[in-house]
Amino acid sequence: MCDCIPERAEKLAAEYGNPKVYVDYHELLADPGVDAVCICTPSGMHADMGIAAAGAGKHVLCEKPIDIDLDKIDRLTAACRQAGVKLGCIFQRRTSGMWRNVREVVRSGRLGRMVLGDAYLKYYRSQEYYDSGDWRGTWALDGGGALMNQGVHCVDVLQWIMGPVRSVFAYTAHLVRNIEVEDTAVAALSFASGAFGVIEGTTSVTPGMDHRLEFHGAEGTIRVDGEKMAAWDVPGDEPAFFEGNGGVDMKAGTAASSPTAIGTEGHQMQVENLVRAVREDHDPMVTGEEARRSVEIILAIYESSRTGREVRLPLG
Repeated sequence: MCDCIPERAEKLAAEYGNPKVYVDYHELLADPGVDAVCICTPSGMHADMGIAAAGAGKHVLCEKPIDIDLDKIDRLTAACRQAGVKLGCIFQRRTSGMWRNVREVVRSGRLGRMVLGDAYLKYYRSQEYYDSGDWRGTWALDGGGALMNQGVHCVDVLQWIMGPVRSVFAYTAHLVRNIEVEDTAVAALSFASGAFGVIEGTTSVTPGMDHRLEFHGAEGTIRVDGEKMAAWDVPGDEPAFFEGNGGVDMKAGTAASSPTAIGTEGHQMQVENLVRAVREDHDPMVTGEEARRSVEIILAIYESSRTGREVRLPLG
């Protein structure tokens, strides 16, 4: 365990068999007994620490977002490739059979030509939450607010299912919270497929609500509320194939109003996936290149809001 505040590392270590505790992560990286690291620090520190880990020959599993700067993400990805170590990023919803089924249906064309792909992310975070760490709500280390921190998971899912985003036009602002970054954002999207979409993200509505993702094609619709299938109108399938009136629940928990109310199953699966990637010599399920995509979309949204213009994303 490593933390610049030793009491925190010691407390966590006591809960997990008392592994060795470090205050300086460079000392941890110098330990020959360490094969891989999980980076759970403020977002703006991820790439620098990951590059140092790659230089020390350690495999890397990084919390989302993989970083807040595209150039640093590219340097991290290149450093891991050059060092021959694995690099994965936590996007636990990709482990869900439900979300994989949605992706397969959309990508296979079973909904017909895609028309709309929308994500509504209406969360609550208090001012006390932002005040709990001097990095929270800052451009330098948080890299953004409602989208870069909380919303990045669903931005990743949206583009993973709908495909590349071609352009965005957006408004962002901090309407309620006393922070540098946005607590509210609205963006119109144009996908490379020709479909359109909307992202609404906030951390300032009361009460926080479960996220909602909608996928509308010319021949059918899928809607997911929180982590439950809410609508499945797919040609050839029964409209209510999912279990019970409450839908299928992947037991991921909801962080709509609390950042600690998140299930651990998906994270565990990604840790196990990294171990298999090392032992079997293949890429983890979410590579550095994949993790970059959601950050690129969010940064384009910020640029559009700042300039008042549509921002086109490279599709190569």
